[in-house]
Amino acid sequence: MLVRTAYEAAVGAVLTRDTAWLNAARAVAVLRARRLLRPDRLAALPEAELAAIIRVAGTPRIKARRLRAFTRWLLDRFGGRFDGMRRAPLPALRREMLAIPGLGPETVDAILLYAAGRPVFVADAHVRKVLARQGFVSLEAGYEETRRFVEAHLPSDPALFNEFRALLVAQADHHGRTLGCRPRFDLTASPAAGPRSAPRHRGRRRRAPARPSP
Repeated sequence: MLVRTAYEAAVGAVLTRDTAWLNAARAVAVLRARRLLRPDRLAALPEAELAAIIRVAGTPRIKARRLRAFTRWLLDRFGGRFDGMRRAPLPALRREMLAIPGLGPETVDAILLYAAGRPVFVADAHVRKVLARQGFVSLEAGYEETRRFVEAHLPSDPALFNEFRALLVAQADHHGRTLGCRPRFDLTASPAAGPRSAPRHRGRRRRAPARPSP
């Protein structure tokens, strides 16, 4: 599904937790069809009504509560726009967003990366499995450890983080079922040997993804 606005990307980040992206995309499509993908309109919607609209994304009451909490924060803090999120000091902004009820690190980082275009790496479970199987992080590495590792070893570039994560997720999807998430080309990596250095970014030209409008 083509994401059309920054707010739509943020809504998708909340809805996609603990469900397939296809289900989240269906819920976003319903919100779009009802012209509710604007912070002021969604915030004015009663929680029960919002939950009924996004039911296809699973756990509708919980996600409705989270969507309203984030949307109210966005309205109060930045007037419902993402320009301020793109300029605010990143560490403080991330801490502030983690205090929004119901938003965990993965959701916050997805909003920062995909909606606000900030250089934050989203180290979800698929990403962690691939990096651990390749020996870059330990098998016990959690979300924050993996995120910090990637951010410390790659240039602070949101387009690069976007592309790198997409490749890792595709790798996990392609090989996970038959090879236990160990890619075919991985013939020598041993997690027991400890983390390796991250691959170097070689300056390959990339076409940055189009930034959604505020």
